[in-house]
Amino acid sequence: MKMNAQFKAVADHALLVSFATEISDDVHNIIVALDKAIVDAPPTGVIETIPALVNILVDFDPLMTDHITITSDIRNMLRHLKPDGYTGITHNIPVCYEHPFNPDLSAVAQQTGLSEDAVINAHLAGNYRALMYGFAPGFAYLAGVPETIQVPRKPAAIRDIPGCSVIIAGPQCIVTTIMMPTGWSVIGRSTTSVLTGNADRPFLFNIGDKVIFERITQAEFERLAKGNAND
Repeated sequence: MKMNAQFKAVADHALLVSFATEISDDVHNIIVALDKAIVDAPPTGVIETIPALVNILVDFDPLMTDHITITSDIRNMLRHLKPDGYTGITHNIPVCYEHPFNPDLSAVAQQTGLSEDAVINAHLAGNYRALMYGFAPGFAYLAGVPETIQVPRKPAAIRDIPGCSVIIAGPQCIVTTIMMPTGWSVIGRSTTSVLTGNADRPFLFNIGDKVIFERITQAEFERLAKGNAND
């Protein structure tokens, strides 16, 4: 894929590098590859990179470098970049789709014309990949929700949705991390927390990692949850 990057100065300390206006695997592969290249060999003054759906933000120390220099550094990296696709880590995430963890499962079934089991099976069959973090701490946006169960956001958000809820909207899925409102459809809950408690790696998924959801019963959920609480 031809890498037509656009560069935009953000304040005095960051550069936004954009590659497209629509999400695609090719664009995401470029972003992940560039993010890795910067992390492995950071240009002088670079503090942090923030990869997103179609762009990446490069934050830098304005006392050490500037937009022109960082733009030149990134252009040089792109000339040698090989965005073959980051294979990353595959995470197996258990999900209980039973009551009371599935308040919106029946509504999703009605909207899609599927049975509840068919919605669950479709969700399990999705090809999920972490695209970006945003909105709330640890909210990893996962692409890969099958078209058959892609439903829009609700007209209004519902309050007090627990952490570890599995929610979907359009082509994306999130495992929530904290109790908060959401307008996405809640179809299950996991026993796996995306927040690791490790300061060096606070979130479970790296951008580009793959996620496989595995169905568990409520009894298995309670057993796993109890085990996690005792760790």
